[in-house]
Amino acid sequence: MSKKKLLVMSLAVMIGLGSSFAIPSAKAETAESLSEIQQQRTQVQEKIENAEQELNDVQKELAKLNEQIERVDQAIADNNTKMEQTKKDITVANEEISKMQNEIAVLEETIKNRTEILKQRAIAYQHSGGNVDYFDVLVGSSSFSDFVNRAIAVGKIAEADRDLIKQHEEDQATLKETQAAKVKRLAELTEMKTELEGMQALVLEQKEQNDQLKEQLKSEESATLAAKASMQQQDSNLALQESSVQQSLAQAETSASTSVELTSGTNGESSNSKANSNSNSTSSSKKSTSSNKTVASTPVNPNGTVNDLIRAGYKYIGNSVYVFGGGRSSSDIANGRFDCSGFVNWAFSTVGVSLGGNTDSLKHAGTQVSRSNMQPGDLVFFNTYKTDGHVGIYVGGGKFIGSQSSTGVAIANMSSGYWAEKFNGRVVRVNL
Repeated sequence: MSKKKLLVMSLAVMIGLGSSFAIPSAKAETAESLSEIQQQRTQVQEKIENAEQELNDVQKELAKLNEQIERVDQAIADNNTKMEQTKKDITVANEEISKMQNEIAVLEETIKNRTEILKQRAIAYQHSGGNVDYFDVLVGSSSFSDFVNRAIAVGKIAEADRDLIKQHEEDQATLKETQAAKVKRLAELTEMKTELEGMQALVLEQKEQNDQLKEQLKSEESATLAAKASMQQQDSNLALQESSVQQSLAQAETSASTSVELTSGTNGESSNSKANSNSNSTSSSKKSTSSNKTVASTPVNPNGTVNDLIRAGYKYIGNSVYVFGGGRSSSDIANGRFDCSGFVNWAFSTVGVSLGGNTDSLKHAGTQVSRSNMQPGDLVFFNTYKTDGHVGIYVGGGKFIGSQSSTGVAIANMSSGYWAEKFNGRVVRVNL
């Protein structure tokens, strides 16, 4: 049963009790009626004490929600910074590709012109449709000096042709490499764009979660204040009834000792009310004082087992937030700020195993096994905004632990629902 439901029930009980506490008629104002009212008030005060405990629990929950909201707000700010940087990287990449395209165009024009030169050279070596090789050119000389001149000319032409052909081949190789680099850069750019879109989706999801948390906080605050006000009113009404009966009895009594005793009882009640008021004030003061708490660090156990690996992340459940790129610094780890691969990397580090920091490296971190042989401690991968876009640690029973965008570190079901649809069957076993 939620805290809000408990508060509503308490409020209903108080109102119900209030409607049954009618002030006795003047004729019935006896010691017996006073005892009955005092008994009824004792019951109400017991209810108030129970409600105060509920309020205390709610205040603790509200403080926890405030801490989580602060984490989510900071995560959104960090993710937005990463998004802006990614956009700048994409702009630079586009400029590089544009420059590369111009260089390719110049190189292609150079190759085209050189091809035309080699073509004309080939035509010059032909006579009447027949091919004449260098030997024919030399043999056809009319004199020795003509032979020498022809030999020198043929040598220069051959050397020039070799240089042209060599440069031609080098330029073609450069063109091929440049085009390959362009294709690779375009692929990287496309991947970066996909990643950016995924980040944007995560930020929107976190924003929605943040709004829901704030709305829940406001709702519980309103319910808490309403219940507290109602209980205080009920106690006040009972106190008035008790005082009224005491005054009637005091006037009817002629014994001074009885009057002193009744007056003392009234003062005692006032003292109790004052004490309760001071107690409430102190309690409220304690409840209103809260601060963000960091999670105690987990010592590295190089001989840790699979159970140690899985249990390491339990302390972050309900006490963490998803941050793109999180989990790579001691500050992030202390404050429960992880993305999926960052959490997996950290969890394995607690048992002395060093893994990569992204999903692409994690999928090659061990031996791939079939989903039918899946065991606790295995890495499981999901196709979210991209192939293998999410990773977690299998805990058994069709569930895995990981840092999810909407919950932070949590155990999720991969046998049905969203994660069952996104599970791509990739399972990687890392030896501990």
